Amino acid sequence: MTRKGKLPLFIILFLFVISLLSPFLPFHDPYMIDLNALREPPNLEHPFGTDNKGRDVFSRVIYGGKISIGVAFVAAFISVFIGFVVGIASGYSGGKIDTFIMSVVDFILSFPSLLLAIAISVILPPGIYTVMIAISAVGWASFARLIRGHVLTVRNMPFVEAARAMGCSNLRIVFLHIAPLCIPLGFVMMGIKLGGFILTEATLSFLGLGAQPPVATWGSMISANRAYVLTSPWMVLFPGLAISITAFCFNLFGEYLKKRFDFKDLRV
Repeated sequence: MTRKGKLPLFIILFLFVISLLSPFLPFHDPYMIDLNALREPPNLEHPFGTDNKGRDVFSRVIYGGKISIGVAFVAAFISVFIGFVVGIASGYSGGKIDTFIMSVVDFILSFPSLLLAIAISVILPPGIYTVMIAISAVGWASFARLIRGHVLTVRNMPFVEAARAMGCSNLRIVFLHIAPLCIPLGFVMMGIKLGGFILTEATLSFLGLGAQPPVATWGSMISANRAYVLTSPWMVLFPGLAISITAFCFNLFGEYLKKRFDFKDLRV
């Protein structure tokens, strides 16, 4: 792996590992209210300052990363899995099955993804699992279309025709000959889309559709403190930077994967 691929991956893993280990590290309690430390600017005791309830912003940013990054990862895996299965089934089957599946995919893709995710989140009870479901329900369609296109280029290749001539079943051909060739594309797409999923999770949390208070997420922190953006900007600056840096690193890593697996012209 080159330096361009290592650096963003290292930053992402560092943020996620620190957030996972945060309960065991000597940080302030992210939920402890201190009325004697309301809206303190960054200082030695509170590197990112405190919020309007005296809670340590640094601890809340670290704790929030566990949810924000974790939700994006889970939603990406679910989206890739659904898109992988649907795309292979559509591309290999062809005919009416392919037409029907692609009609469903086109119908989903015809809606703005963020608005559709908001609509799904409004219907379901707010919470972490709702955000995962909403992002996955929107995200799988683009994966399915790209996987299906890749399968169309592979299913008539000589080695697949040879497998058919040897009497291999369709399931054997799909699982042993076609699916392995689609796995790199699935990883590349997941790397590219993770940055967008981070932003979608932050948006849903900002709107109050994600994890509910007092649980800290980056989007909910910005939402809760947006009224103080002019007087106490650190309360929204640091969660915003966490979102931006993480999404940027995911995008860089996705670009690296595109070049690594020779999908330079890929558009998700």
